[in-house]
Formats: sequence, structure tokens, C-alpha cells
Amino acid sequence: MRKRLDLSVYLVTDPRLCAGLGLVETALAAVHGGAGIVQLRDTQAGGRALVEQARALVAALRPLGVPVIVNDRIDVALAADADGVHVGQSDMAPADVRALIGPDLILGLSAREHDEIAAADPALVDYLGIGPIFAVDARTKPNAAEPLGIGGFAARRLASPLPVVAIGGIQEQHVAPLIAIGADGVAVVSAICGQPDPQAAAYGLAEAVRSIRH
Repeated sequence: MRKRLDLSVYLVTDPRLCAGLGLVETALAAVHGGAGIVQLRDTQAGGRALVEQARALVAALRPLGVPVIVNDRIDVALAADADGVHVGQSDMAPADVRALIGPDLILGLSAREHDEIAAADPALVDYLGIGPIFAVDARTKPNAAEPLGIGGFAARRLASPLPVVAIGGIQEQHVAPLIAIGADGVAVVSAICGQPDPQAAAYGLAEAVRSIRH
């Protein structure tokens, strides 16, 4: 039985934006503010550096009960004893990923088009990341697709029974509308990593989620 996930505030790390405070320190601040899951994403780092970063995050966050997900790199996730992996449509197929990581680790999948979303198998995939909702900083996500907007997200969210996080250019003011139309959470980069106080930023996002749910 895989872990029950708190996707409400999902931090995706960015090495450039986290550099000032530090990767682990930023993640810890975000978790203390209300982030319930952290993804290590660093497309420039080599395998050895990624494993070291992932192990450091696991050591800091596992005692707090917060899962660490590794973006794309299944080998890194397994080597670091991370809690799961997140893949995209051009990465290894979910069935193959699941065969490698086993039944217990978390598997997230990025999707954008209706057919991709509908094809995601709940027996294999634990959650979907749908986006981008808004325009994103090209330094954070080069060659990002055209934004879906809140209306585009709402239509796609209906295509899957899986838990779904909205991602892409999301700031605090966008959270309540997205949760209200069915998002299980919001995945953010600069809304936390790029802020002078990541804990306060995460708290603001978490409060925006709670404002709709309670």
C-alpha cells in the first residue's frame, strides 16, 4: 500500500532559486510553512551530485514524514532511498517505471493533453501534474508549452480519477480558484524558492488551500 499523499502544497526545487538559502534549508522552511511533498529537480546536475542532494533531502524530511520525489531519474531515486519519482510523457513509460521501483514507491506523471490524462493508469500512477497553468520563467522550465489557464485545467481535470496537482506559474492568488475547480494541490517553484521567506510563502499557499477546504 503506497503512502497517502498531502499534495496541497508541492514544492519543486530549482537550483538557481534555492542557491541563496540552500536546497535543504529551503525545503525545510517550506515544510515548516505547510508544504507536504518535495520534488528534487535539477536538470543540470550529474548523477553523483543528484544522489547527494536527494540523500540530504531524505535525511532532513523523512523524520518529518514528508516524501521526497526525484524528477526523471529513477536510478537516483533508488540509490538515495527516495520516496518516489516523477516522470514526463517523453520519459520511461509508467508501466516500466513501476516495474523498476516496485509497488510501494510514489510515481507521479506529468500530463497536458486530454488523451495523456485519460490514459494514466491508477494502478500504476499515484498522481498527475497538469500544466502549465500560466506562463513560466524560461530559466526554470525552458521550452514550456502554452499555458492552459484555469479553464483549460478544469476541463482536463475531469478526464482522470487520479489526484491532480496544477503546476506552472502559480502564485498565491491562483490557489483558491484552482482548488475550487478540483485541484488536489498546487506544485510551485518560484512561489517558494524565489521568495525571501520560503516558510511564510509556503504558509500563505497552504492557507489559500485551507480557505477553500474548510
